[in-house]
Amino acid sequence: MSDEEFSGIPIAELTRAQAEAELRRLAALIRHHDELYYRQDAPEISDAEYDALRRRNDEIEARFPKLIRPDSPSKRVGAPAADGFGKIRHTVPMLSLGNAFESADVTDFVERVHRFLKLPDDVPLAFMAEPKIDGLSISLRYVGGKLTEAATRGDGMEGENVTRNVMTIAEIPHQLHGRNVPELIDIRGEIYMPRQAFARLNEQQQAAGGKIFANPRNAAAGSLRQLDVSITASRPLHFFAYAWGEASQLPADTQSGVDAAFAKWGLPVNPRARVCNGAPELIAYYEGLAEERAALPYDIDGVVYKVNSLALQERLGFVSRSPRWAIAHKFPAQQAMTVLKGIDIQVGRTGALTPVARLEPVTVGGVVVTNATLHNEDYIKGIGGQGEILRDGRDLRIGDTVIVQRAGDVIPQIIDVVIDKRPKTAKPYVFPDVCPACGSHAVRESNEKTGKVDVVRRCTGGLICPAQRVERLKHFVSRNAFDIEGLGEKNIQAFYDDGLIQSPEDIFTLAVRDARSTKKLEDREGWGPQSATKLFNAIAARRTIALDRFIYALGIRHVGETTAKLLARFYGSIENFRTAMIEAGKSKDAEAFKELDNIEGIGEVVAEAIADFFAEPHNVRVVDDLLKEVSPQPLEAVDTTSAVAGKTVVFTGTLTLMTRGEAKARAERLGAKVAGSVSKKTDYVVAGADAGSKLAKARELGVTVLGEEEWLQLTGAADRS
Repeated sequence: MSDEEFSGIPIAELTRAQAEAELRRLAALIRHHDELYYRQDAPEISDAEYDALRRRNDEIEARFPKLIRPDSPSKRVGAPAADGFGKIRHTVPMLSLGNAFESADVTDFVERVHRFLKLPDDVPLAFMAEPKIDGLSISLRYVGGKLTEAATRGDGMEGENVTRNVMTIAEIPHQLHGRNVPELIDIRGEIYMPRQAFARLNEQQQAAGGKIFANPRNAAAGSLRQLDVSITASRPLHFFAYAWGEASQLPADTQSGVDAAFAKWGLPVNPRARVCNGAPELIAYYEGLAEERAALPYDIDGVVYKVNSLALQERLGFVSRSPRWAIAHKFPAQQAMTVLKGIDIQVGRTGALTPVARLEPVTVGGVVVTNATLHNEDYIKGIGGQGEILRDGRDLRIGDTVIVQRAGDVIPQIIDVVIDKRPKTAKPYVFPDVCPACGSHAVRESNEKTGKVDVVRRCTGGLICPAQRVERLKHFVSRNAFDIEGLGEKNIQAFYDDGLIQSPEDIFTLAVRDARSTKKLEDREGWGPQSATKLFNAIAARRTIALDRFIYALGIRHVGETTAKLLARFYGSIENFRTAMIEAGKSKDAEAFKELDNIEGIGEVVAEAIADFFAEPHNVRVVDDLLKEVSPQPLEAVDTTSAVAGKTVVFTGTLTLMTRGEAKARAERLGAKVAGSVSKKTDYVVAGADAGSKLAKARELGVTVLGEEEWLQLTGAADRS
């Protein structure tokens, strides 16, 4: 099973091994989404989906505390600082908050605080409640009342130095004024963009052909993270202060008292923050703010509750990445009803076909929504994957009245169908099995061990698909493929955009075409005679390349460096490889496919991906056109005179005189082909201790069976120490 296959198993049913794999998957997935959210300001999942990932991680860790990983999401906040700015180390970490989603969660939070402090339930406990601004966290360092540094949250320990940018925000004072200003204090708060200002900015961006921001939070973060400070200065950014980090002294002994001092010093604080006593008042505050939410001039995604007494905050302390004395009460996603007008299929750079709903425009949470993600084929059918969100297995049909939700107020999605309003003429949607971008077959892979079908349908067009082409070209010239100096991702993108390089063979005809062209490469901006000549020489030097690098460069799904080496060794030459793969692409029943599938280390999923690639005539044409320009060479020479040269060998059982890896490597050096299973084409089976079904199969087919000593004698290694 792959790690992904444990994602749907209830936590109570996970085995220890499954839990370990699931924690590994979640750590990588959450790190990916943190990078998108905190560093690139481009989230691809909703807040609700992100929170669900974190909850699952935390609950698994609670059940299996010994499996908590060093890189666990529960131990970190945000993402590392981006490279474009200098870095600032936070003297006091900028931690995140735990989440509450229901009123019962808030009651539980208050009860936990009482239990930890050993306070009777009937003893009133004051909390500061305030709107949770959906913006960018910032830390402002004041020394002697003067603003000296500003840093983003980053990973909680180290953030980006955005001091010059922050200095352009009018609401942030360069100098604090008033009584009791500490000699040193780090003010923590949120930079945000009001909704009306966000709408005006997007209008300006659209008119100028610039980037359109998805929401005010992304706009605020993108505006602050500008290397050109004048751009930040031109953007309508605002600020609320609500906390502090390092401080030489504090002006009060309560959260509300410190906030009041902030206001007196000239820092903007949220006027809707107030002190509440006990869970009922907190919940009432939350419900009241939820009613006001649409009328607020800025986006909020919940409410934050903090124990008001600083002395009690100190006693409560922290757990993992969040304080015990505070919690964020999140709002549910906002919903609206509209009509599904159509379904468009988008092809991603990896070949994934993603359906997108075209909707009758509808306002959801103050934003006009015209499109929504449909995730994948099964979601539309309502039969699994992310389709379980549609109740009772309901499918989606064009013309349906649907309920749209802005999950986490970021990415709209359809969560239900109003069956009573379904038109009688509405028919089940038929997902395409060909790529709309290039016409190649689009397939769903099956896991060879479980038989589970991948939820994603992918284009097999590879190098010829316009939706994938530029990314495939970048892969083609990457370090472990053709590795052409001077032809990195930036130049590939520029040459592709200008029509100079559309396919791999174009790289190797570039010099000839340039010589005939009136617009020379050396005349392009950033180029000259010397750099152009250097690039042409680097391309020429790669006309001869190792076969495994050639195979890897084709960008066939699942074919990495290791698999490319296996294929290069097994088939020996590009002629053998090309002929066998074309035959394998014709049918799974073909001997060539069975032979491919039988190579040790390949497997059915990889074999199918390779066969699918070569089953497309245009992929074969690309390979053939490329072979007119380059000459793939076999891997290091093998001993073609040995007794096992050209023979197919299978190792089975426990080997005691050599490791399986050593045996395989030696066989390949002697020109043998190592297969993973026994067939009529097998020449030798080398059987160690406890050999099982493969040994029985060999005897059934009359294949020669050798013991380890016999194998070593046959290969001339019997005398090794």
